[in-house]
Amino acid sequence: MTQVSVNDGPWQSSARASCGPPRAVTVPGAPGEPPRTVPVQPPPVPTMAQIQTAFRELPFSKPSVSIQPKGNKTLKGLKTFYAAAWPGDSGLQPGETSKPVKLLSWTIDFRVAAQDYRYDFGDGTTSGWTTSTGGTYPDGDVTHTYKNTGDKDVKVDARLTGQYRVNGGQWQDIATVADLQDEPVDTLEVLGTRTRLTSYTY
Repeated sequence: MTQVSVNDGPWQSSARASCGPPRAVTVPGAPGEPPRTVPVQPPPVPTMAQIQTAFRELPFSKPSVSIQPKGNKTLKGLKTFYAAAWPGDSGLQPGETSKPVKLLSWTIDFRVAAQDYRYDFGDGTTSGWTTSTGGTYPDGDVTHTYKNTGDKDVKVDARLTGQYRVNGGQWQDIATVADLQDEPVDTLEVLGTRTRLTSYTY
């Protein structure tokens, strides 16, 4: 049962289950008058737009790009492998649930999921948006082969989505995307190779 107090008066039973606010409560009338039914205004409910904004403003982690061969060096003409690596910091990342967020008088929980990634190879080309987190040789499916030598600024962009629930209710799709910004950039050195004949026989 739920009880309410009207104008700081005595607590009264609302005769409703506690899963939601009562719409009205009966209070004693003045001497010689019957009890009165007083409407109770329900607390304001957050809009979907407010919930989506709260999701996009969560303290997310930012992925970095993992490169193979290791050591941030590769060779011109050699297939190079990439993967999205999430740091072990306190930020939210795919698979995690946020701390409860207070929105108006409601408690909102968010569950984070990755929507897609885009790998920037630093030479003017990208992978385009993909759901792949990449990987290492030989099974990694995000690769690039450089045609020119030099330093390349490489990174991975991420877009996150997920689910939310209100006051511990059922999980629902959030239907919005948090497009992370300013992901860390790594410098990859692309080296050239030369061949020469050292000996020969007739």
